[in-house]
Amino acid sequence: MRFRLLHFKYVFVLFLVVSASGNAFAQAIHSAYRDTSSTIYRAEVEKTNALVHTKLEAKFDYEKAQLAGKAWITLEPYFYNTDSVVLDAKGMEIKAVGIVTGKTTIPAKYTYDGKQLFIKLNRTYKRGEQYKVFIDYISKPNELGKGGSQAIKDNKGLYFINPRGEEKNKPVQIWTQGETENTSVWCPTIDKPNQKSTQEFFLIVPSQYVTLSNGKLMQQQKNEDGTRTDYWKMDLPHAPYLFFIGVGDFAVVKELYKGKEVSYYVEKEYAGVAKKIFGNTLEMMAFFEKITGVSYPWVKYSQMVGRDFVSGAMENTTATLHKEDAQQDSRQLLDGNIWEGTIAHELFHHWFGNYVTAESWSNLTVNESFANYSQTLWFENKYGKDAGDAENYKDMQAYLGSEEDAAKNLVRFYYKDREEMFDLVSYNKGGRILNMLRNYLGDDAFFRGLNLYLTTNKFKAAEAHHLRLALEEVSGMDLNWFFNQWYFNSGHPKLTIVHSYDDASKKVKVTVKQGQERTFVLPVAIDIYHGAKKERHDIWINRKEQTFEFTVASKPDLVNFDGDKVLLCEKGEEGKSLAEYIHQYKNAGSYLDRREAINYCAQVQDSAAAADLLKTALRDIYHELRILAIQSVDYRKPAVKQLVETNIFELAKGDQKPTVKAEALMALGLYDKEIYKDLILRSVNDSSYSVSGAALSSLNEFDKELAYKEAKRLSAFRAKDKLSESISNVFAINGKTEDLPYVLDWYNNMPFGQSKLDNANTIAYYAIQLQETGPVKMAVDALVTMRDQIPSAYHESLVPYLNNGILKTVATQKIAAKNVSANPEALQQQIDYIQSKIP
Repeated sequence: MRFRLLHFKYVFVLFLVVSASGNAFAQAIHSAYRDTSSTIYRAEVEKTNALVHTKLEAKFDYEKAQLAGKAWITLEPYFYNTDSVVLDAKGMEIKAVGIVTGKTTIPAKYTYDGKQLFIKLNRTYKRGEQYKVFIDYISKPNELGKGGSQAIKDNKGLYFINPRGEEKNKPVQIWTQGETENTSVWCPTIDKPNQKSTQEFFLIVPSQYVTLSNGKLMQQQKNEDGTRTDYWKMDLPHAPYLFFIGVGDFAVVKELYKGKEVSYYVEKEYAGVAKKIFGNTLEMMAFFEKITGVSYPWVKYSQMVGRDFVSGAMENTTATLHKEDAQQDSRQLLDGNIWEGTIAHELFHHWFGNYVTAESWSNLTVNESFANYSQTLWFENKYGKDAGDAENYKDMQAYLGSEEDAAKNLVRFYYKDREEMFDLVSYNKGGRILNMLRNYLGDDAFFRGLNLYLTTNKFKAAEAHHLRLALEEVSGMDLNWFFNQWYFNSGHPKLTIVHSYDDASKKVKVTVKQGQERTFVLPVAIDIYHGAKKERHDIWINRKEQTFEFTVASKPDLVNFDGDKVLLCEKGEEGKSLAEYIHQYKNAGSYLDRREAINYCAQVQDSAAAADLLKTALRDIYHELRILAIQSVDYRKPAVKQLVETNIFELAKGDQKPTVKAEALMALGLYDKEIYKDLILRSVNDSSYSVSGAALSSLNEFDKELAYKEAKRLSAFRAKDKLSESISNVFAINGKTEDLPYVLDWYNNMPFGQSKLDNANTIAYYAIQLQETGPVKMAVDALVTMRDQIPSAYHESLVPYLNNGILKTVATQKIAAKNVSANPEALQQQIDYIQSKIP
């Protein structure tokens, strides 16, 4: 599962910134597992019965948004004899339950509480004896109460998208989302991650649609009623939360990897770019096979893009589902494939999560931390170490920015709801811990250890200790200290580093202070530079305050703490000079070394040396650091602004990366020089949405009338991303009623997320500019609709922001306008309407 983290920023409107069992004990355990108290110990769910095989016949009622199902579930006692079984079956209408004996199905005694089905078997079964139960039922997902989490915003399990075709711009689709335990909304099962089952799905669908499920499509049969039955077979066992059904009018683009089908299910308009979106999949498969030493184990690999998906993506075995953001047209892809990391993430789950599965949600790290870290591994392999380090840094900063998450263990057995496990700890922190572990053990031992973990536990459920034991067996090292510190405890180091040089003794002293409550044990590399020559010293930090001394020939040019830049920590370096940071940029050389130097120089731009370093960074070999350098320049300082002007122009004119070009064009607009107007105007027509949008925004700084004219022209064509945002901003600034439909169409069709939250500012500004009551209400309605889309996990913080920070500000501005208006009655109507929308 990949969730798109919402880094919500409380940025007020810019112009206003002031302005399973047959006995009572086992049933009690199940009840405790469902308890909402965070004081309950969340152990692995005990296995009284084990899934073996699931056969499902499913027919879909689009009018009612229901599934009529018949399920034949083969099980066996896990160890002890049993005469009953408990199946998860949420919110279903149970029509019949039976025990299959040979060719006969005999009625079974059962009770059903709306969540679980308690079935009395026809006799006592011993270990090794299989039995088969039959359930005839109707799944009613829309009648379930709403739930979800930060990662997965709903828990209906089965989703009918525009089932009656009433939304003209949205396709008719069906897809499922099983994680965490929601497959049991549409298929009775033991819905726990430590269960595994093979499967056969018979999907009865309208003949115009294609289907996707786990395993291989074995057969398609046309039915007399105009439907078609697709038979999908999965021969290898996997967890129930990975069961999947997808139905819709998709284009299916196919490739082959070592004779196995690799396919992409996209909306038909994206068929021509499907291989550009997903085309690195084959190379990823080869890379992940190489580093794990395990061949891709499944019969095929398909990826589908679904509308209104409740998360970022989901790694259903052989049938990954992505949200619609994955679909990018050729102009969007010029700016870079925003979904490439997610594609890698979900694919790597087919080793870590699907092949070997977390035995409990408490041990989610053995699924999600690896999938998260795969993004760093992939970018490093494909685009170089800078790209991998940049991915690692972004995820580290997201975790470090969350005080709440710092208080959580990576493996944690106490939580209120299992959905809480899908957070920045299981994903981002866990990925960074793996990066430190790889650095500590070395690549050879680390990846050999992963191979042993995978091969030892294949098609089984595992926990963090299995990983530790595999790495210890390969490396010969004791890793209890590492796992106890990072997996079974919380927090991270908060370090203050001070270094000095004593010329008399020819010694460098490095003092490290740990500011957090618990003392961490940290193996760290300290690199001492004289010119380009580096001498490395490996140390162990194990006390709250320690001083290390190193004998040197002369005063060093740089003392570089954490030379490999792998520590998951907050770090402050007291007394480190500008000269050292400049030396670090030029000689230490890693992505984070250079980033730290740029950030420091950005704070001291009155220094000519710092400004010159920023100028140098504008030519950095890595494009994201060139962007950082452009953003770091203080254009309010005339000397600095003049120093970098030529470089900014050159980047705007000819950088190979459109995103760098776009950032430079935005900066060029700050120079307010007619000589740049021609380049900016030509760039408005660039193929890249980022470049075109940046150029339009920059043009608006030069010539608002011309910018509006260009925005009108561009709005007649299809625009996305930064271009549609820039067009909408220009329209909002001009405040004309005629342009409101374009802006609202852009905003209302934007999926809920950070961008939609940020662009609430544009809608609010437009609402203030508008004079007529009807259009004002339409703009306000768009904000209210967005507010009502906020997932429950964010209600406490974001709803007040929308009410008090956005809507009330619009009302306040209208009140101020009323005092000087020639039509105060209309403004009062607008004020009343806005205030009626604020609880």
